[in-house]
Amino acid sequence: MDNLKKLKFVGFESNYPESEIVFIGIPFDGTSSYRAGSRFGPIFLREASDSIETYSIVQKKDLLDRRICDAGDMTLPVGNTERALQEIEARISSILRDGKKVFSFGGEHLITLPVLKAFLDSYDDLFLIYIDAHADLRDEYLGERLSHATVLRRVCEILSGENIFHIGTRSGEKSEIEFGEENINFYPSFVLEKLEEVNERIPASAPVYLSVDLDVLDPSVAPGVGNPEPGGISFNSLLNCICMFGEKNIVGMDIVELSPHYDPSGVSAIVAAKLVREMILLFK
Repeated sequence: MDNLKKLKFVGFESNYPESEIVFIGIPFDGTSSYRAGSRFGPIFLREASDSIETYSIVQKKDLLDRRICDAGDMTLPVGNTERALQEIEARISSILRDGKKVFSFGGEHLITLPVLKAFLDSYDDLFLIYIDAHADLRDEYLGERLSHATVLRRVCEILSGENIFHIGTRSGEKSEIEFGEENINFYPSFVLEKLEEVNERIPASAPVYLSVDLDVLDPSVAPGVGNPEPGGISFNSLLNCICMFGEKNIVGMDIVELSPHYDPSGVSAIVAAKLVREMILLFK
């Protein structure tokens, strides 16, 4: 593990002052209720990145042509969720004040809440594209209001539902689905026409934050996630969806829920590394 901690994501060669984009690991899984371990995601992601190229055949772009800094992983308190979230928000806010674009890698999906809070302080009329197999719209879970299962419900308290687009849900309680249908832009399907509709409804100049939970993929593609959900999409379907939003004004992104120890083959980490490459290359 000591050697893994020294790794940087392939192609992220810039130092912080000269960088335009900052990649940061947020190894928090303090509310994971099923398969904990996403706190190890950033470390194993970097190891897997050593096996991929910096060049994207899909986009015909290269990471080496961008000024990207790997800022390492945050050190977060254990057993104090509220304090951990406060520290995440403060760190992201600091990076944004320096004029950088930010790519965060979790960690569980709850990290998106403090990250978004930081972005909302920096960007007016922010839009959120939230890609996840689960609704994440419970008001509380296991007696907690701050949880990987409640994160989007908490986001709804700080961001207008008109600006939230949830794509890919295939699991949720009845109350969650009803809340989603009534309060946000809810797109359970990956049908092309529906994705094009999402793309058309977000203004071209509006700032956009893109959040991807790896469990939207079928477990046969990425078994190493916190809450695998059968019936998911392929890697290419997710990649096509993400690239569809490439003309938008994307200002921040995250990928969450890589839980590497549940996939001894290492394929899930490689899938995540390729998604990081493709997503970061969407930054203008």
